[in-house]
Amino acid sequence: MELNNILPTIIAQPQLHARWLNTLSLMENTGARKISASEDPVTVTYIILKHAAEEHRHAFYLKKQIEKAGEGLCPTYAGEYLLAPAYSKYYLNQLDVDVCRYLKKELKLTGSELRFAAYLLVTYAIEVRADELYPVYQEALDNVGSKVNVKSIILEEEGHLEEMINQLKKFSPDWELHAQKAVDIETCLFGQWVEALSTSLA
Repeated sequence: MELNNILPTIIAQPQLHARWLNTLSLMENTGARKISASEDPVTVTYIILKHAAEEHRHAFYLKKQIEKAGEGLCPTYAGEYLLAPAYSKYYLNQLDVDVCRYLKKELKLTGSELRFAAYLLVTYAIEVRADELYPVYQEALDNVGSKVNVKSIILEEEGHLEEMINQLKKFSPDWELHAQKAVDIETCLFGQWVEALSTSLA
């Protein structure tokens, strides 16, 4: 099942749409918290701080958009206010675990080096996904004249991807090989997430 086949069904129903927005907000917030958790307390850079702040803002912005679907919808990230709640929470955590496993095996990284490399690869894979997901969602919103919009997120995510590539180039001359591995892992997990979304709507 393709995401663009599911989105019209979600957007057409305010309750479902609110839960979708809340699910995206949860995932942005999870990503922001993961970036913060990977920070070195001494050597953390401007780019990493900026990125964490912007992901937190995306989580807040998506939460704010829920008001356009209806009042009092999805006040928290509790399971009943999410779509495919178990898988939506599992997806990013599993991506992190799988990328760390790859880095330990292939590059023998540990400790702070492992955390930083995992931040680079996981975030790169997520930015590649965001560059695909948000425009598809915006197009679906435009098709029905929805008040909800994610254009500001699309602009920032494009900038994030460029920043991640710049950081990856400094990290390794073989960055493209490692980045592709992270994207392959994410693609598999994303496919499973979309299937879980489809099942939850059935």
